[in-house]
Amino acid sequence: MKLKKLYTFINHDLNIIEQALKETIQSEHPVLKEASMHLLQAGGKRIRPVFVLLSGKFGNYNIDVIKNVAVALELIHTASLVHDDVIDNAELRRGAETIKAKWDNRIAMYTGDYIFARAVELMTKINKPEAHMLLSKTMVELCLGEIEQIKDKFNWEQNLRTYFRRIKRKTALLIAISCELGAVASEAPVDVQRKLYKYGYFVGMAFQITDDILDFTGSEKELGKPAGSDLLQGNITLPVIYALRDQTIRNEIITNFDIHDTEKASHIISLVKSSGGIEYSKEISDRYLYKALKMLKDLPNCKEKSALYNIAKYIGRRKF
Repeated sequence: MKLKKLYTFINHDLNIIEQALKETIQSEHPVLKEASMHLLQAGGKRIRPVFVLLSGKFGNYNIDVIKNVAVALELIHTASLVHDDVIDNAELRRGAETIKAKWDNRIAMYTGDYIFARAVELMTKINKPEAHMLLSKTMVELCLGEIEQIKDKFNWEQNLRTYFRRIKRKTALLIAISCELGAVASEAPVDVQRKLYKYGYFVGMAFQITDDILDFTGSEKELGKPAGSDLLQGNITLPVIYALRDQTIRNEIITNFDIHDTEKASHIISLVKSSGGIEYSKEISDRYLYKALKMLKDLPNCKEKSALYNIAKYIGRRKF
C-alpha cells in the first residue's frame, strides 16, 4: 500500500496546502520564481503537512488557520534541501536536477533563503507566541545539525551519540514540531500536544534511519540519486558506523575510499551491506517506532489516530 492511501480523508485539505505552497513562493523576479517552483514541482512526500493536519484534528480544526503552519513547515523543509544540495554539491534531487545544478550555487542559496523567509512570513498569521518560540528553537537546532554534518564529513571516528544527535536536529525535530504545532494551532489539550511531539520525534528518528538504510538498499531509479551517495559525500550514517566496528572492514573502507572510483565505491557499499549494518539499523529504527506507537496509546480514538499509527508502521516497512 502507498503512503498516501493511509490518509485519503484529508486529501481535500492537502490540495489546499499544495495550492497555498505554489501561491506563497510566487515572486516578481522571474529567476527566483522559476527556481523556487523547480523543487516544489518535483513533488515530495509532503509528510510534514500531513502530520500538521492530522495533529490539528485533535483540537479545534480550522483549515484556514492550520494551513499556514502546514505550508510554513513544508517550505522550511524545502529551503533546507536547497541548501543541502549546495553543501553536498548534489546534481540530482527526486530524480531531477538540483537548483544549484540547473543554475548555480548563488542562485540556490538565495532561493533557499527566499523560501525560508516566505515560511517565516506565513507563520506571522498564527497569533500564538508559543508557536513562534517552538519554531525558532527548532530552527536553531536544525542549523546546528547542518553544521555538525559538515564538521563530521569523512570523520571515521564519530560514534552513535554523534549520529543520533545529528539526525535528531536535521530530521526528527522538524517532524516533531509539525505534530506539535498542528496541535498548538488548533488549541488541543497540552498533554495531547506533548504526546504528539514525542510521537513525531520518534517517528522522525525512525524515518531518517530508514532513509539511511535505503541509501544502500535502493536503486538509483528509486532513490532519484546514485545508491550510496550519502557515504560518497562523506556522510557517515548508522549502517556505516556499525560496519566500521569490524576492524577488517574498517581498514578496507578507509583504504579504498575514493569518490571518483566507481568500482571502489561499489565495493565499499557491498562491504557495508554485508557487515550486518543494515539489519542493525533496522532494529534501531524499530525501537523508535515502538516508542512512537506507545505515545498514541492514550490519545482519543479516531481516524486521525489510526492514520498516525499506520504511517509509523508504514515507515517501518518502507522499501519503495
